Amino acid sequence: MNAIRKRDMQGFFRSPLGYVYIGAYLAVMNLYFFATCVLSSSSDVGSVFSNMLIVFLFLMPILTMRLFSEEYKQGTDKLLLTAPVSVWEIVFGKFFATMGVLLRALACTIPWLIIIAIFGTPSWPTILGCYVAVIFAISIFSAMGLFLSSLTESQLIAAVLSFALFLGLYIVDMLSYSLGTSTLLGELLSWLSIFTRYDTFMSGEFSLGNLIYFISLTGLFLYLTARVIERRRM
Repeated sequence: MNAIRKRDMQGFFRSPLGYVYIGAYLAVMNLYFFATCVLSSSSDVGSVFSNMLIVFLFLMPILTMRLFSEEYKQGTDKLLLTAPVSVWEIVFGKFFATMGVLLRALACTIPWLIIIAIFGTPSWPTILGCYVAVIFAISIFSAMGLFLSSLTESQLIAAVLSFALFLGLYIVDMLSYSLGTSTLLGELLSWLSIFTRYDTFMSGEFSLGNLIYFISLTGLFLYLTARVIERRRM
């Protein structure tokens, strides 16, 4: 697993993809942080992290589209599938490589905390909740993108499918917000919404139910990916 993770991590940064991805993310988020917190002299980063998930929603398909699709197109999947590693090692290796890139991008926001600590009064529980929420949310997006990439050899199709799925999740959140919890459908959509649970974590409320939800959904898509790879290995 570690060898696959290192191989994919090197693949991200040998090409411009990893640098362009992190650069695009930082360009958007630093601009938003400057406009929201610096110009308004506010130490509340909640709105910045709330919009961070939207930025990841647009950028994530670009990162995950190549995970398996590129292997299929170049024919290197045959070497990968015949290697003396288990299917789960392949899946986890690629998953952790993706998370490695995303966590590096997220780590670049640490200077925000220094700025807030110097010029404002940060709410550390809320900030911690924001980072935990982002990490759990991008783990779900990574697992979903990994699964969709395992279905096709076309990186474009994988990217479009991922974006459509992420956009669908966002629409579900909008519908749940519009319907409220007064109706059965609204309550169901609210329960299914990643964004609603994300906002709960961001407020500093650590719920066991939300934690189980994020871990379970990530595990589900990793399991589906493993099943797809198993069928290709047979």
